[in-house]
Amino acid sequence: MNIEEVQSTTKKQRIATHTHIKGLGLEPSGRAIDMAAGFVGQKEAREAAGLVVDMIKQKKMAGRALLLAGPPGTGKTALALGISQELGTKVPFCPMVGSEVYSSEVKKTEVLMENFRRAIGLRVKENKEVYEGEVTELTPEETESITGGYGKSIGGVIIGLKTVKGTKQLRLEASIYDALIKEKVAVGDVIYIEANSGAVKRVGRSDAFATEFDLEAEEYVPLPKGEVSKKKEIVQDVTLHDLDAANARPQGGQDILSLMGQMMKPKKTEITDKLRQEINKVVNGFINKGTAELVPGVLFIDEVHMLDMECFSYLNRALESSLSPIVIFATNRGICNVRGTDMNSPHGIPVDLLDRLVIIRTENYGPAEVIQILALRAQVEELHLDEESLAYLGEIGQRSSLRHAVQLLSPASIVAKMNGREEIRKADLEEVCALYLDAKSSAKLLQDQQEKYIS
Repeated sequence: MNIEEVQSTTKKQRIATHTHIKGLGLEPSGRAIDMAAGFVGQKEAREAAGLVVDMIKQKKMAGRALLLAGPPGTGKTALALGISQELGTKVPFCPMVGSEVYSSEVKKTEVLMENFRRAIGLRVKENKEVYEGEVTELTPEETESITGGYGKSIGGVIIGLKTVKGTKQLRLEASIYDALIKEKVAVGDVIYIEANSGAVKRVGRSDAFATEFDLEAEEYVPLPKGEVSKKKEIVQDVTLHDLDAANARPQGGQDILSLMGQMMKPKKTEITDKLRQEINKVVNGFINKGTAELVPGVLFIDEVHMLDMECFSYLNRALESSLSPIVIFATNRGICNVRGTDMNSPHGIPVDLLDRLVIIRTENYGPAEVIQILALRAQVEELHLDEESLAYLGEIGQRSSLRHAVQLLSPASIVAKMNGREEIRKADLEEVCALYLDAKSSAKLLQDQQEKYIS
């Protein structure tokens, strides 16, 4: 018998800059662990971010803002991603860059408001009448085609549903049959159908079929309890921007003028303040009735110094709104001009907005921390380095920048493979260093050979 090892067919995840960040790496007491959840160092900043996470969870930080300030490559974006990981998937996290507001189609303030609304979630609880059970029968009913000819069309579908208490046979419309086909529903699946909308949801395969041999990894669920027809609480998570977009898009009629109007409509349209105010009224009504719960999320604005005075004055007002998310700014600038003015200000942010911010400072990494981060990145990228090459790469990180040292890992691994090795050695790194310049070396070269360049 011939047994061979083959490469796994599972999809490999694309490794991005912050793939290794899994959280803030804090103890239950809130103290930062030296090296945890992909973080190395920055203990004070992580502990401060941990307090922010606690405040967000307790809903005590809505309408407040946070500024992450520090030199380039000190983990500001990583901290913001760590906060989003700690909050979980149910809390909206909307990242954007300061330069995104400059569009020829939409006003700057409109882009900011759209992102503000994306970062505010609404958890809607509805009691809906549903038909739920295991599919025992699925028979489409064929009728003569309306257009004539020999073809036949689906006029409806007869479906049998079974629960612990009993069974029911239902006759459904042809549109619901299309939904059943889309969900890939087969006999033996557990499904539920909404009585009002006809929406179909496949829950999984009935656990009565769990013993059968199946190559596909199925999720087996128990047979539903109670009657086939029942009232069920369904929880839906939407953002305020989803509601804005759904109501801003006119449904239109089926006549030719309506269809032409929809085709000629531009792709990007501004949502009016009047529409947003109406949606806010409806949302507040839901909240007061207890059928919905507001979930303030996080809006992360990186490179905040790219915003101008118009944007900053708008942010001042937006932060005071009753429906406002937690806003996290990040910048690597010191004292510089506020964009579009001659006014100097710390971090390029006007002083009146700075007064509203809680500022978290990130520090430069020490030599030992740089080596730890490089070892962590090598592990994430599944690369092998010996101790000597790791120490040499740490020196490069201290001399130039941590980002440059991280970027040398992948080319060094290719050079090592070309030399017939899996492990990266110091010689491979030296060869790669000779090929690629870092920002400081390039600037020095420009200064030394200034007369050879056009300036």
